Amino acid sequence: MSKCISKEQKGPLLASLKQRFEENPRRHPGLTWQQVQAKLDAKPALWWSLAEMERTGGEPDVVSSDPQTGDFLIMDCAAESPKGRRSLCYDERSLASRKEHKPVGSAQDVAKAMGVELLTEESYRWLQQHHGPFDTKTSSWVLTPPDIRSLGGALFGDFRYGRVFFYHNGAESYFSTRGFRAVLRV
Repeated sequence: MSKCISKEQKGPLLASLKQRFEENPRRHPGLTWQQVQAKLDAKPALWWSLAEMERTGGEPDVVSSDPQTGDFLIMDCAAESPKGRRSLCYDERSLASRKEHKPVGSAQDVAKAMGVELLTEESYRWLQQHHGPFDTKTSSWVLTPPDIRSLGGALFGDFRYGRVFFYHNGAESYFSTRGFRAVLRV
């Protein structure tokens, strides 16, 4: 699969991203669309990852900038876990362990193929506190610490009762209402 997008594909994506950016100024105070587009144009390989975030229902938007690196952080801002990234177990190992009723893939593998990263517990909580609520009817896998994963578990989060909750499941589990949220550094 080619990890490039054509000019014909880039036009509508650019328009959608720009519109979302302009409709949600509280997500990125002090940033202009021109700054964001300049960073994206300087890293053309990232357009494909952004297109995948959009295609799978993530509604990506700039939510912050990293003061240490100067990177812009683009995260999924869809109200619920992206539809095109649901019904996935956690990682390749958990997918391989399923003998019956295998899901179509794993969150880690899909994220890697898209060129994005799963949110951590900290970044998921930060996104919820500053731009949420998200996942009020769904849930999202988050990057699981190795000590939990080594015991067979994986973590996911959601927003219920006015707060963020994190839970655990066997990493091989999957549900039609659980996907993952991603971050792309530009």
